[in-house]
Amino acid sequence: MKIVRTDGELRVPRIDADLGRRGRLVVLPDGVDEAVLAKEVADADLLLMCYTPVTARVIGAATRLKAIVKYGVGIDAIDIPAAMAKGIPVVNIPDYAEETVAEGAFALMIALLKRIVPLDRQMRAEGWAWPEPRWMGSDIAGKTVGIVGLGRIGRSFARMAGQGFRARVIACDPGLSAAGMTAHGVVKVALPELLARSDIVSLHCTLNDTTRHIIGSAELAAMKPAAILINTSRGALVDEGALVAALTGGRIGGVGLDVFSAEPLSLTGHPMSPLCGLPNVLLLPHLTFYTAEAMERLEREVLERCDEALEGRPVLVRSSDPRLRMQKQGVRFG
Repeated sequence: MKIVRTDGELRVPRIDADLGRRGRLVVLPDGVDEAVLAKEVADADLLLMCYTPVTARVIGAATRLKAIVKYGVGIDAIDIPAAMAKGIPVVNIPDYAEETVAEGAFALMIALLKRIVPLDRQMRAEGWAWPEPRWMGSDIAGKTVGIVGLGRIGRSFARMAGQGFRARVIACDPGLSAAGMTAHGVVKVALPELLARSDIVSLHCTLNDTTRHIIGSAELAAMKPAAILINTSRGALVDEGALVAALTGGRIGGVGLDVFSAEPLSLTGHPMSPLCGLPNVLLLPHLTFYTAEAMERLEREVLERCDEALEGRPVLVRSSDPRLRMQKQGVRFG
């Protein structure tokens, strides 16, 4: 038996140890060449991926692949139609980090509103900071928090903001009714109204053809001048060139990012490099999911899905994403 896992920089020791006992485990690095991946997948029984694109060429090379397991949530890097055409099930792990990522997004929001990072830098450099306008923070209570995408993570973020910090919470999500949002303490609005009203905008939608660049120049211009934007979902939800222009032009109050269209980020030569020195920007390396508890859940559930695939049983799809729910072969839905 041969098993291929991409994105070896993400350490998952329990997965590697368990699968390594079953057969030959090949671990490939982030950014592996498409041709190399296709060659390794050609005789593989199972493919595990996190960030590396799994293209039609890679899938077409497979001769005995039993499943593609995304050890994470987002599936936009997988050519699902190509996998369906070959009868290869695709599965992700949708709920291992819903609270975890919501907490990460909330941490970015608090840090920006309370000026935590620049104050810490001031303390390390000077030993103290006296009250003056550049250090003045903002409360969350009484603010309007706008959530784009009210799925598992978005609902957790809404609960923290509304019930926890007494913010007014509004959201846009075409898949949820107004009554459905009300049940979570959220008021349903359209995106233009959300942008105009919100003091904080947090993105929690999946990346697909309709949400790519859902926040562009016009949307950034519609935000309040002091509003902050949080994105812990997918970098391509935002037109990053427009975001750089808005921030360097002082047209929005700040931004907290854990995700980027091109990863990894770098201090120079990257489209988002100009943000690295701005005091109203917080940048994380796509690690809001990375806690001990979330990784334990992830590894356990990944191995459950691998067991199902390798034993010839239908693979459990827990995700509500229609791209996964349209599968007809080798899956069961929960």
